[in-house]
Amino acid sequence: MAYQGGEAANYYSPPHGGQQYPPPQNSYEMQQPQNAYYNRPPPPPPSGGGYDNVPMNDGGYHNGYTAPPPGPDGKMGPPPSYEEVFAVQKPKWNDLWAGILFLATCAGFVAVSAISIQGYAATRNVNSGGISGQRNSFGLTTHTIWLFGWVLITAIVLSYGYMWVARKFTKQFIWITGILNVVLGFATALYMLSRKYYSGGIVFLIFAVFQLICFISWRSRIPFSVLMLQTAIDVAKKYGHVYLVSAIGGLLATLFAAWFSVTLVSVYVKYQPDPNNPACRQGAGGCSSGKVIGLIAFITFAAYWISEWLKNTIHTTIAGVYGSWYFNSRNYPTGVTRGALKRCLTYSFGSISLGSLVVAIINFLRQLCSVARAQASSDGDILGMILWCIVGCLIGLLDWAVQFLNRYAFAHIALYGKAYIPAAKDTWKMIKDRGIDALVNECLIGPVLGMGAMFVGYATALMAYCYMVFTSPSYNSGGGFTPVVVAFAFLIGLQICNVFTTPLSSGIDTIFVASAWDPEVMMRDHPDLYHRMVAVYPEVQQAIHA
Repeated sequence: MAYQGGEAANYYSPPHGGQQYPPPQNSYEMQQPQNAYYNRPPPPPPSGGGYDNVPMNDGGYHNGYTAPPPGPDGKMGPPPSYEEVFAVQKPKWNDLWAGILFLATCAGFVAVSAISIQGYAATRNVNSGGISGQRNSFGLTTHTIWLFGWVLITAIVLSYGYMWVARKFTKQFIWITGILNVVLGFATALYMLSRKYYSGGIVFLIFAVFQLICFISWRSRIPFSVLMLQTAIDVAKKYGHVYLVSAIGGLLATLFAAWFSVTLVSVYVKYQPDPNNPACRQGAGGCSSGKVIGLIAFITFAAYWISEWLKNTIHTTIAGVYGSWYFNSRNYPTGVTRGALKRCLTYSFGSISLGSLVVAIINFLRQLCSVARAQASSDGDILGMILWCIVGCLIGLLDWAVQFLNRYAFAHIALYGKAYIPAAKDTWKMIKDRGIDALVNECLIGPVLGMGAMFVGYATALMAYCYMVFTSPSYNSGGGFTPVVVAFAFLIGLQICNVFTTPLSSGIDTIFVASAWDPEVMMRDHPDLYHRMVAVYPEVQQAIHA
C-alpha cells in the first residue's frame, strides 16, 4: 500500500492548503457523476426483513440509483423538503401501545409528584430550618433540595463546558476526557475511603481502575475516532440546528432533573413513617415504609424512561440532519430539523418510547443492584456485596448491548420511519453484512462520551457527598441517607451530560448506518472523508467493500 495508514501523525498533521489525501492503491475507483449536481433520496427501507444487494465487479453493492437528470434549462430546481427526501410509504403510528404506556407513566409521575409536593408544602416549616435542616430528624428535608440544586448547577455547567471543549479542542478531546475521568474517579474513590465510606469508595475505585485499563488499551484507535468526531462537528457547524437542539435538550433535562429532585424529597417527607412527621396527616394516604419504597421505585423508573425518551428523541432528530447531509450534501433539503422532530413526535413516537422502555428497565434493575450492594456493604455482608456487584456487571453488559443496537436502530427509524423491532433487526443485519461493525468497534466516540458523562457523574456525586459531610444534617446523623443521595446525584449528573452530548454521537452513528446502507455515496460525494478514513484506518476499505 503506497499510503501507510493507522498512524496518528498522518491525521494530526494534515497537508496545508486543503490538499486531499491521495486515494490508496487497490481502492475503489470513484465514478464521477454525469451531472454537476447530485441529489437523490436514500434507498427505500428494506422489505421482507432484508435488503436487495446486487453484486458488482468491485465486490461492493449498488442499489441501482443514478443521479437525476437536469431540467430543461440545465439547472436543478429548489432543494426538496425533508419529507420529500425521506418519504415514508403509507406512514402510520408505529408501536402505538408503547407511546400510550409512556404517556400513562408520565401522568402517573405527575400525580405522585403533585400529591407529594402538596404534603411537603403543607409542612415546610418543619422541614426547613436553615441549610442543615435541623428541625427534621427523620427524613429528607429542604436541605436535600438545596443539595440537589447545587448538583444541577454543577451538572449543567460541566456539561456545557464539556461540549465547548469538544468544539474547540477536538483533536485533544479524547485525551482530555480520558485523563480527567480517570483522575477524578480515583480522587472520588480515595476521598470516600479516607472518610471510611467503604461501600461507595470501593465501587468508584473499581470503576476508575477499569476505565484506566480501557483507556490505555484504546490509544491506537484514537486517530480514527478523532477524525469521525471532527467530521460530526464540521457538519454540525454548517447544517441543521445541532447545537441548538443540544442546548434545548440539556435545558429540558435539567428542568426535569430539578422536578425529579423535589419530588424525591417530597416523597420522603410525605410518606416517611415517624410519630413526629406531620405530613402523614396531610392530604391523601398515610405513612408507611412500603409506600416510600414503592413510590421511590416508581418515580425512579419513570425518571429513567422519561430521560431516555428525551435523549433518544434528540438522537433521532439529529440523525435526520446527518442523514440529509450524507445523502443530499449537494442540495441540502429544507426544514430538516423541523421535519425530523415532527416524525419523532408523531409516527415514530411509539417506536422511540419502546426503545427507551427497554433501556429504562435495564437501568432501573442496575439501580436496584446498586442499592442492594450498598445495603449489603452497610450490613457487613461481604458475600452479598460481591454477588450483587457481579449481577450489576452482568446487567451493565446487557445495557451496553441494548444501547449499542438502539443507537443505530433509531438512526434507521429517523430516515425510513420503520417500527422499532423491524428497524433493529434490519439495521443489525445490514451492519453485519456490510462489515461496518468493524468501523463501529474501531470508533471510540461512544465510550469516550460515556466517560465524559461518568466524569460529570463523579463530580456531582463527590459534591453531594462533601455537602452531606460538611453540613451534617440531623436526618443523616447515622449516615443512612448518604448512599441514596450520592447515588441519585450521580444519576442526575450522568443523565444530564448524556443528553448534552447525544448530538455528537448521533452524527457519527448516522454516518455509519448510512455508509452501511449505501457506501457508494461516501466515495462519490464525500471522497475527502473516505480518503482520510483510509489514512488513519486502512481496514476501512474492507469494511466498505464487504
